[in-house]
Amino acid sequence: MTDSINIISDTFVFKAIGLMAVTFVLTVGVLLLAIAVMYVVDITQSKQAIRRNYPVIGRFRYLFEHLGGFFRQYFFAMDREELPFNRAERSWVYRAAKNVDRTLAFGSTRDLTPTGTVLFLNSAFPTLSEDAVDAALVTVGQNCRHPYLTNSLFNISAMSYGALSAPAIRALSQGAAKAGCWLNTGEGGVSEHHLHSGADLVFQIGTAKYGVRDTDGNLCDHKLKAIANHQQVKMFEIKLSQGAKPGKGGMLPGTKVSDEIAHVRGINSGQSSISPNGHPDIRSSAELLNMIERIRRVTGKPTGFKCVLGDQEWLIDLFKLIKVRGINSAPDFITLDSADGGTGAAPQPLLDYVGLRLTESLPWLVDRLVEHGLRQRVKVIASGKLIAPSKVAWALANGADFINSARGFMFALGCIQALQCHKNTCPTGITTHDPKLQRGLNPLDKSERVAQYQKNMTYGVGLIAHSCGVPEARQLNRKHVRIVEASGRSKSLADIYPEPLRIID
Repeated sequence: MTDSINIISDTFVFKAIGLMAVTFVLTVGVLLLAIAVMYVVDITQSKQAIRRNYPVIGRFRYLFEHLGGFFRQYFFAMDREELPFNRAERSWVYRAAKNVDRTLAFGSTRDLTPTGTVLFLNSAFPTLSEDAVDAALVTVGQNCRHPYLTNSLFNISAMSYGALSAPAIRALSQGAAKAGCWLNTGEGGVSEHHLHSGADLVFQIGTAKYGVRDTDGNLCDHKLKAIANHQQVKMFEIKLSQGAKPGKGGMLPGTKVSDEIAHVRGINSGQSSISPNGHPDIRSSAELLNMIERIRRVTGKPTGFKCVLGDQEWLIDLFKLIKVRGINSAPDFITLDSADGGTGAAPQPLLDYVGLRLTESLPWLVDRLVEHGLRQRVKVIASGKLIAPSKVAWALANGADFINSARGFMFALGCIQALQCHKNTCPTGITTHDPKLQRGLNPLDKSERVAQYQKNMTYGVGLIAHSCGVPEARQLNRKHVRIVEASGRSKSLADIYPEPLRIID
């Protein structure tokens, strides 16, 4: 009986081994056949030289090129060399968002010698903890029926539902509510994901008027009122241009236009959302002021505009026209974006070459407002690559009232700078509408990180302000900053951009 069992067992083992051997041979055969087919295809095609010269092996180039976007930051880039944001910057944001230790040892890895390096002047008598004060309340739109009062220095910049996923918008909304800052809706309209937390919102009106457009794409006062009826919506922002693509409208690929997004925007599902390059009904400074007045009258809420500075003459004309019409005709705020701002999708020529950086445009704008007697009337919101306390403090010292950041808060959500925003393949679930990828983003957990990043940013800016001897961050000015010049010596920002001494009549 035992011998029979052993024979059966041995037979089973031999059959299993034989089956495995056959499977292995078939697998190897299929693999070799696939390689042979790829070899023939590669050696005979003429479109790609690498594949023709190095058949099969040449295909790995494209795989490595794709994977490089994901792993370059971990294995190959130095702490301070990567663009658009280096590892040191991202690491600070990640630690701030997780609310873990942000102190470092031994010394800075930052090179302090390149031209343009920013240095803050510490005071011999820094502000003591008991002398520090919270940021003061700032009123935007003091002449509106519903002015907006806030003390938040650092806020969430425009990112639309569509460019970002639903879980990402929910996390940002919840985080903004916890931190007490505002969330700009971006040009995609306001959705339930924006509204569910009770956070303060800035409703952005893009060139396509999404969310407030009629069937012909024109601004609809009825829909404008409906948006304004949401008490959470505190201000309205007319988007003239965006830092990453000035002169080009918003671009949302059709693969990211779901049924819900299409409904919020008032467009067709599955079709690419390409906004006009500019507002068809705003073709001059006079028409811009008319639109500002119309929106402010209909909504009763502060209204301003967003732009990246290029041509400067039009702003001079705008300020002169305000002088003629009266100071109440002025925008309640101007959001100034930078040429190195971010986006979900943009043509590379615009991304790389068009517009002025904030380092030049912000002091220029503030000085022109002073010259025309508008500085107290018009609040300035600075936006564009300001994700660390040093950059926020620099913008405040140059006269900004508020700072907006988009990509900083994306890092707080877990962004790894994979540069996949426009492809619906974002590995962290932030900019994709693929449910499988969105599953990794927990809005409740990420909202805590958003709030902690905002609070630690405010704290970090306060550290710089107190080191400079002022009790509150908005008291920083150009005298507290020096810029390294080509000679290697530094020069006061107050000397580079002296504040205007007169008001233009």
